[in-house]
Parts: sequence; C-alpha cells; structure tokens
Amino acid sequence: MNPRLAAARALSVVLSGKASLGSSLPEVLGKVDARDRGLTQDLAFGTARWHPRLAGLADKLLQKPFKAADRDVEALLLVGLYQLFHTRIPAHAAIGETVGCVDKLKKPWAKGLLNAVLRRAQREGEAMLAELEHDPVIRVAHPRWLQKALKAHWPEHWEAICAANNAHPPMMLRVNRRQVSRDAYLAELQAAGIDAHPCEFSEDGIRLVAPCDVHQLPGFAEGRVSVQDEAAQLAASLLDLAPGQRVLDACCAPGGKTCHLLEREPQLAGLIALDLEPKRLVRVRENLERLQLNAALVADDARATERWWDGKPFQRILLDAPCSATGVIRRHPDIKLTRQADDIAPLAALQGEMLDALWPTLDVGGILLYATCSVLPTENREVIGAFLERTPGARELDLPGGFGLQQPHGRQLLPQESGHDGFYYAKLIKIAAQPRGVSG
Repeated sequence: MNPRLAAARALSVVLSGKASLGSSLPEVLGKVDARDRGLTQDLAFGTARWHPRLAGLADKLLQKPFKAADRDVEALLLVGLYQLFHTRIPAHAAIGETVGCVDKLKKPWAKGLLNAVLRRAQREGEAMLAELEHDPVIRVAHPRWLQKALKAHWPEHWEAICAANNAHPPMMLRVNRRQVSRDAYLAELQAAGIDAHPCEFSEDGIRLVAPCDVHQLPGFAEGRVSVQDEAAQLAASLLDLAPGQRVLDACCAPGGKTCHLLEREPQLAGLIALDLEPKRLVRVRENLERLQLNAALVADDARATERWWDGKPFQRILLDAPCSATGVIRRHPDIKLTRQADDIAPLAALQGEMLDALWPTLDVGGILLYATCSVLPTENREVIGAFLERTPGARELDLPGGFGLQQPHGRQLLPQESGHDGFYYAKLIKIAAQPRGVSG
C-alpha cells in the first residue's frame, strides 16, 4: 500500500471519532513495504500534530467542507498539505503521489478536486497561512478548547507548552540499576557511538541526543535499559520504597513504572500490577520478562476492590490515573483530534472515584502517590484538593522542589522541548484509618 494512502486510512478513522492512531495505524502498517513504514508513521503523526493548522488552511481552500462519508478524501488532502508545508518532500512528488492514491478510494470525483486544491495550496498556501496566523488555534496548532484552557491555566507558559507539544519528543532511557550504573551505561553508549546525557531529575535517566532503534542500545534485549520518559521515572523515587513493603501499581500498563519499582527495590514483599483491560497487561508481561522481574498481574477495575483485593493492606500505592494525556501530546499528537473539552469533567470524576476506592486498601502510615500525564489542573491539583477535603486521615506530603512547578497541591511538570513530558504528582500519607460507616 502507498504510504500516503496508508496514513490517510489510519487518519480517516481518527477523524471519524472511531479510534486513535495507536489502534488504527498498526492495522495499515502491515500492508506497507517495510522501507516505507517510517514515512507512513511520519505522515500520520505529522498530519495529526499539525491538524488544527492544516484543517484551517483546508477550510480556506475548499468551497465547502467534506461530508462525513468522505473522511478518507479529507484525510488524504490533509496528508498532502502536511507534505507541502512540513516536510522536505518535493512539491511535485507530494502532489502527484497523493492525488494518485484517489484511485484506490473508488471516488473518481475526488481526483480533480485534490489536484486543484493541492496545486493552489502550493501557489498560495504560505500567504493564506500568514493571513490565518491571527487566530491562535492556527498559530499554535492546538484545538480551540485546549488552547483556551492552556492560556487560562498557564498564562505565562501556554505558548511554550504548545511549542513543546508540537516538537518531536526526545528519546529517554532508564538504566536498570540491578544490572548497571548510569555512569557505566553512559560510557557504553559513548563506546557504541551514541551521544547521550544524564537526565536532570531522574537518577536513572538518560537523554539521547538523537533517537535510535532500541536494538542499537547496548544490552537492551538483556534488560539493561528501557525506554521511559524522565517525568515518568520520578514515580519510583517519590514512593520511598523499602524492603518488605507490599505495593500496588494501579492502572499499570504498559508497565514502565511497574518495572522501575521492582528495579529500585528488589526486596519488596510483593507487587500487584493492576489494569482494567487484559490485553493491556500483555505488554506489561513482556516488559517484566525482558527485565527478568516478577509481579502479580490483575485485570480489573481499580474501583472494584471487592473483586481483586485480598484485604491485606498495601504500604505503597501508585495511582497513575486515566487522564486527558495533555502532557504527552508530542508522543500522541492525535490527542488533538480525539480529546474534547467535555471529556475533562468525567475524567476528574473517575480520578476521584479511584482515589476513594483505593484509599481503604492503604495501610496506616502508608503512602499513595497520585500521578497523571495531564497538564490540566482540573485533573490534578483540584482532584487532590477535593479528596483531601472529604478524607479525614489523609495528609499531603511535600515533594522535592527540584522539578516542576509547586501547586496548591502537588507539583506540575510542563512539557519541555528537549526535556521531560508534562506530568503531575501528589504524595499522600494515611495518618489514620477511615472511621467505620464513613464513605468517601
């Protein structure tokens, strides 16, 4: 399959609101020649990354919008515009190859339309975009609801957040301290000709100057190193792990933090890795096996403690709660298409329900670390503030001040162009058991 057609097919499903690129793209990649898969991914992710800008230009170029039944043609046009304005692909190739894909759509009317619109974009697109720049949605390439939310919550930082979201993410590594020190592994990378630097905040973190295939990394197959963003790596140190503790990692998939906890403290009494969907635990199991680590995997709703909890308290809980993922847009740019403003309140409600359900499973004196990859306070400091108000016996602990921005509750990391993702942490300690008959 032509990489442009493959990217458009994956994107059309996203535009229709039926899937994310994470589920639609793998289905088409298998139909593309191996040598073209990188281009297919770049076309799909790049078009999603710049979608608000490209869609604004398309609206100006078209006489009328596409019908819902023609999302495939719309996606192909956007892929064509992405090539013209955000890649080094020669214009004649971008237009010719993209228009040539129409034959496979069995919509002959679209061929002339796409050819005319893309050729006009080649001639007039830069001037049109300049005219559209007054609209911040076009300028920063974020959907209006999100652009407004970021500006409202982070007036001093919102444009930098958008710039970081639009940049290609850096590749970060986490060394397995059971097998090698960070300094020793940095030396191995240097010997292999891979430029890298230690991360600023994670003791186990390394940032590569340029991404590479994981199989180029010394000892990857043997579990000496894993790929994980620096912000996500902070969870293990913030939990204050010690031998003999019983630990719960709630919402654990894909298992990066699960493995890091076990790497940091080999003598835990046990670790339960919990996630809602069994298929998501497959990836967790694969990561554990590569790193030669063990955890009890449980597929269930974290709120349904009566089904999966054995009544023995945990001394540590990591709740990496489901969220809008607005801190990792650069890694999942289709979030710009799949998330809507009215998603946020239900997510915040779910986060509160999870806190309420898991709190009784925590031992007195135990610590619960709340985390999200969101930059929206509605899902972060406001969720924690509301939980503390309704939960006697819960107290917040200070977090080390070296990373992120101090909030009324917790600390917020904003995405950095050459650094960590956007992330949020709050650390809670249970100073007393919940009185009987009192429900959160």
